[in-house]
Amino acid sequence: MKSKIIKIVLALIVIAIGVVAYLWFMPHRNVQSVKAFKTIDATALVNEFLTDKEKANALYLDSDEGESKVLIVTGIVAKISKDQLGQQVILLKNKKDKMGVSCSFTLETNNQVNTIKIGDHISIKGVIRSGAEYDEDLDLIENVIIEKSALIK
Repeated sequence: MKSKIIKIVLALIVIAIGVVAYLWFMPHRNVQSVKAFKTIDATALVNEFLTDKEKANALYLDSDEGESKVLIVTGIVAKISKDQLGQQVILLKNKKDKMGVSCSFTLETNNQVNTIKIGDHISIKGVIRSGAEYDEDLDLIENVIIEKSALIK
């Protein structure tokens, strides 16, 4: 009886390890090869989240599967910086806007940013990760966040 229980427990452990290994090593989605859901101006995207956050979240973000929409966002470069991982980050925003769209590039696409200057009007393709928010009480601004970005020529 004991050996039967031990065999069942070992079989469950092997199955659990197999499932974890499959999920861990599963290939990541290649955002640049996926057809874009929509092409949208940075200001319009921010305004969608500020006007009706629930509707915009339902349209663009997928919290269950992690397969949020791939977008092409157009706008004016307001800021170029690097994050703590060494990835280039471009903020698309008009001068009159408080918020914009923050686009994080990957290490593979970082070199595309070398030719960009502040004030350029560009198009970027990436996957949306979060929407814009504004807290009036604290005067906190959160930009729309786009990840795995690449320039569209």
